[in-house]
Amino acid sequence: MEFSLSGNALKTFSRAITCLSRVANDLAVRASPSQLAFHTINSSRSAYQLITFKQDLFDSFSVSGSQVQFSLLLKAACSVLRTPISNIDSLTVQLPDPDASKVKWILNCLNGIRKTYWITCNVDPEIQHLSLDRRKYPSDLVVRPRDLTRLLSNFQSSLQEITVIATERSCSPADTENEYGGKAVEFRSYLDPTKENDSLLHTQLWIDPAEEFVLYNHKGNPVDITFGVKELKAFLAFCEGGEVDMHLYFDKAGEPILMAPKFGIDDGTTANFDATLVLATMLVSQLHNDSGPHPAAVNIPGQSEAAEISGGQQEKSRGSVPHNQSNHTKIWSDLSGSAARNGTDSDERRVPEKRNQEVHEQREIERISSIQISRPSSTVRNELLDGPSQCHPSNWVNADESGDDENEDDDGELYVQPTPPYLD
Repeated sequence: MEFSLSGNALKTFSRAITCLSRVANDLAVRASPSQLAFHTINSSRSAYQLITFKQDLFDSFSVSGSQVQFSLLLKAACSVLRTPISNIDSLTVQLPDPDASKVKWILNCLNGIRKTYWITCNVDPEIQHLSLDRRKYPSDLVVRPRDLTRLLSNFQSSLQEITVIATERSCSPADTENEYGGKAVEFRSYLDPTKENDSLLHTQLWIDPAEEFVLYNHKGNPVDITFGVKELKAFLAFCEGGEVDMHLYFDKAGEPILMAPKFGIDDGTTANFDATLVLATMLVSQLHNDSGPHPAAVNIPGQSEAAEISGGQQEKSRGSVPHNQSNHTKIWSDLSGSAARNGTDSDERRVPEKRNQEVHEQREIERISSIQISRPSSTVRNELLDGPSQCHPSNWVNADESGDDENEDDDGELYVQPTPPYLD
């Protein structure tokens, strides 16, 4: 087997290797006379990706026999492509023999340097092939990579799983004119309740498919899917580099989600590469664990709509708390100081304040009354104004110590008294 690439085809090949390396560690290669396929699956078998390249993508492509397959480490392939693509003229990959133990990678740089790498491979790999029919998925959406990148920027970079909730768009004017408008899709950060040190920041983003998506199809009851963010961002970077839209196919919680590029070619031609990313989703649905009703779902009787107020409407709701408020709204009002203040509450607040003031005054009186003045007023005035008098008899060396009550217990102690000032 031997093939070579250059130009934009080399950029597509490099982006594919980078995307695959963020999903798993091993790369299984299957080459036939018509195409080259890259397979990868992670260790937990929760993410599978397949990227195929057609023959017309390569400058030259040849395969001896009907099929050649081998596997190698993606880390080694990424080290070969560590050289900037802008400095590479062409890339050539050679497998001299179907039973060879190493694959030869040759980089021809623009500055005339030629780099050769030998990567150890496994000639008898275990290739997993997952076949899913995209037409059998009941729901799908198409989004531009730059729009999805902007939406995901609202979430923490350390987020590991994200939940997507899809509801049916309503055609009723009464529903489209409410506070949520036509926002039929919700992106929600998933926080694992079993992790004590998990982030406390929870983000919910309501999306109008008519504004953010190129295509959106969903009918029936609301569904939700929770899957990994790392693989999503890897595939997003791959599609953004290729300037193609992302097509997401999904069913419900527990069913896999499928992602593929949406080329949108209208001139009858076909793309020379294709990609498929399949991610496992959580079995437990997040719709049953909501703290409040979804804006597009049916409101539960007895619950207040105050829990759904967000943004500027929270500021409006602080002036008056609804009578039939939920526990979440009540707790938030108490913490933010936005609870209703009536005359009874004012009187109850004044009583503790008055008591605190009386206790403070009583303690101040007791402190002042405990002060005992044992010196003559003239002496006190002299020390306050001029400091301790240097002419006091206790400052003299030969002063009589019999009248000093403070030194009665220190007769056996030797000490030196300060030197008196010089007197004329």
